[in-house]
Amino acid sequence: MTRLTDAHVLITGGSRGIGLATARRALQRGARVSLVARDAEQLARAEDELESGAGDPTRVAAEPVDVTDRDGFERALGLLIAQFGPVDVLVTNAGGARPGHFEELTTEDFEQQMALNYFGTVHPIRAVVPSMIERRRGHLLLVSSAAGLVGVYGYSAYSPTKFAVRGLAETLRAELKPHGIVVGCAFPPDTDTPGLATENETKPEATRRISAAIKVRSPDTVAKAIIRGIERDRLVVTADPSSAMLARAAGMVGPFLRGSMDRHVRKASRGPQ
Repeated sequence: MTRLTDAHVLITGGSRGIGLATARRALQRGARVSLVARDAEQLARAEDELESGAGDPTRVAAEPVDVTDRDGFERALGLLIAQFGPVDVLVTNAGGARPGHFEELTTEDFEQQMALNYFGTVHPIRAVVPSMIERRRGHLLLVSSAAGLVGVYGYSAYSPTKFAVRGLAETLRAELKPHGIVVGCAFPPDTDTPGLATENETKPEATRRISAAIKVRSPDTVAKAIIRGIERDRLVVTADPSSAMLARAAGMVGPFLRGSMDRHVRKASRGPQ
């Protein structure tokens, strides 16, 4: 099981919403928390809030950076590691949705969604995994979405990126397990964040009606599930009954496939028989 006491937890998209709520929860569990986000002003406010809440400024650090900028992220990571040491737990929370009808969205909309939601997940993972492999320990918690479990009307640019995050988590789980690295994936439902407010401005009417039937959760409810999932080394992390049901239905054969995959990995690691 992953222990958060004195662990270095890095959260992308940590200046607001689910990321900020997860940072609060991680601090309560005794972690040292570092944040990255695009908006430097908002990030500074989040850092001040967390330092005040923790009562210890030495346990919080932040660096403004866009996770789609691979080189920029690596520079920011170097500064955070200089303060807190290697990353023990990475939460890839940065992301956002651009709703709209498929035929009305631009090619740039699809490219930007993939750059932010998928490659904005890949870049941080690639930056921290080598050190985790070297130390033979670490934890990756990738934040997908309920829209990464089932395609949602009006999210043709967003939903496939979250399916990609889910696929990345399932693939990395098998590859990194022999190195002592735990991989999990969270599937938050609609959550009361500034990002959701922005989405609501451009949602098609049908998407709005679908969303109205779903109970919106608080960032803290999702953050609590994420922290619990990390501490219990869960592959699938959900924060509400509907997402949990979807995850079970989508992954019904998952345990059997993962067990078979792990057996093949163990045999391959032993070399020719």
